[in-house]
Amino acid sequence: MGGIDDNVKGLILAISSSVFIGSSFIIKKKGLKLAGNGGTRAGSGGYSYLKEPWWWVGMFAMIVGEGANFGAYAFAPAILVTPLGALSIIFSAVLAHFILEEKLHVFGIVGCVLCLVGSTTIVLHAPVERPISSVKEIWHLATEQGFIVYTCVVVLSILVLRFYFAPRYAETHMEIYIGMCSLKTHMEIYIGMCSLSGSIAVMSVKAVGIAIKLTIEESNQFKYFQTWIFVTVLICCCILQLNYLNKALDVFNTAVVSPVYYVMFTILTIFASMIMFKDWDNHKASMIVTEICGFATILAGTFLLHKTRNMGGSAVESHQQLSLSGTSTNSRPV
Repeated sequence: MGGIDDNVKGLILAISSSVFIGSSFIIKKKGLKLAGNGGTRAGSGGYSYLKEPWWWVGMFAMIVGEGANFGAYAFAPAILVTPLGALSIIFSAVLAHFILEEKLHVFGIVGCVLCLVGSTTIVLHAPVERPISSVKEIWHLATEQGFIVYTCVVVLSILVLRFYFAPRYAETHMEIYIGMCSLKTHMEIYIGMCSLSGSIAVMSVKAVGIAIKLTIEESNQFKYFQTWIFVTVLICCCILQLNYLNKALDVFNTAVVSPVYYVMFTILTIFASMIMFKDWDNHKASMIVTEICGFATILAGTFLLHKTRNMGGSAVESHQQLSLSGTSTNSRPV
């Protein structure tokens, strides 16, 4: 890749990552379904999927994809790399249609297209990343007041979701009404924890990726304790993400989990990057408005996917969700 611009390297790695990660969703879901037939389902707190070869194949694909994603963050800014996760939504939705027979309604297809268009808009108007010459610079950014406050809010939110909302709502498929909006809490609670921890994980990935890049190019960054703190935070966040993403995937249609996770993760990651790296400080107002429009387009696509999941899901998938929710086959799962 010598002679290629860093942003181009980041884009190539990000696209490769989306292909592998999109495939991993489908392969892991297949493993989870097989494991659920002979043991306690992951959605019910079981870990029988650890004995299922298909789940490990999916896990390997995800590791490869995350490795490519890891490299992408080392070369390109988070605001450029993260939105390209929309490609994994399209890829996983197509594979789910053919492999898992999770039929996607026509409006779901439109939703996928909207996600892709919105992501492309964001990518084309992404800001140029500030040059980083040492992990100590990233540590300085991470220990500024703004990002410390954000980190505290993230940790507190995860604790509230895990110990207050999850025991009361996530296991019962109940609905919380906020104003005129009905929130299906099971999926959003689990994906919320994944996304919140993911936004911190990406900042750590960025730090460790740059540390590796600088170590290869000029100086050893692993002699600094700051690098190892970033590594520790990254590992903890990844374990948390893996656990709760498995729970969401085991219960809900993959074509819905993927985009909802993508949108929540992308918004929180870009917000964290704005606070830590101050990506938009020198951005023109017109470009910021364009990126916001890109976000709105992605949200519209995700809304369509979310609302049409029962129209496109297979009968088997719908029956499984009804059984898990404890409702009869004549009523809607809540």
